[in-house]
Amino acid sequence: TNLVPYPRIHFPLATFSPVISAEKAYHEQLSVAEITNMCFEPHNQMVKCDPRHGKYMAVCLLFRGDVVPKDVNAAIATIKTKRSIQFVDWCPTGFKVRLVDILDMVGINYQPPTVVPGGDLAKVPRAVCMLSNTTAIAEAWARLDHKFDLMYVGEGMEEGEFSEAREDLAALEKDYEEKILPVCSENLTPHVYGPLFLLCRRLQNFFFLGQR
Repeated sequence: TNLVPYPRIHFPLATFSPVISAEKAYHEQLSVAEITNMCFEPHNQMVKCDPRHGKYMAVCLLFRGDVVPKDVNAAIATIKTKRSIQFVDWCPTGFKVRLVDILDMVGINYQPPTVVPGGDLAKVPRAVCMLSNTTAIAEAWARLDHKFDLMYVGEGMEEGEFSEAREDLAALEKDYEEKILPVCSENLTPHVYGPLFLLCRRLQNFFFLGQR
């Protein structure tokens, strides 16, 4: 899909809006423009990173509830004018919108988003889930790199394997940083699944030393 422009750049950032506590539910209803804008705020993301420190490569918005295409188009047009929300120069449009229907995935589902009865989330008339590919997620790799450096060698783990995995993850972080440049480099590092494979298969018996 357009969310993955290059094989190694395949880690989408998930965002949901609105996230409202059932105990502190607003009396006024949030508009389509408001919930769309909230998707670009760090506190609505599932991964801790600041999108204002990077650039978007692609965005996919999935709406549900009391939503009409006219309001969606207006919200996106407003977002494109904000300087705090930037796209890479080599991305043509950046946005893909889908109005979600439970039955056939076409059109608008006029039923409001469902919530768990008695749960923490308030019942709202409309909601949006956003999947985006942004260079800002490199911040997450940087934090993981830092924790990786605090790990120690244990039984069954060779020192060279540590170095190999660390270099591969650092290369992934650099790949994301390079996507900010106007001209996207084709010389991406190899091993598409290198970081995931090395971290999940080789390092599962190791522990973090803690915060510095």
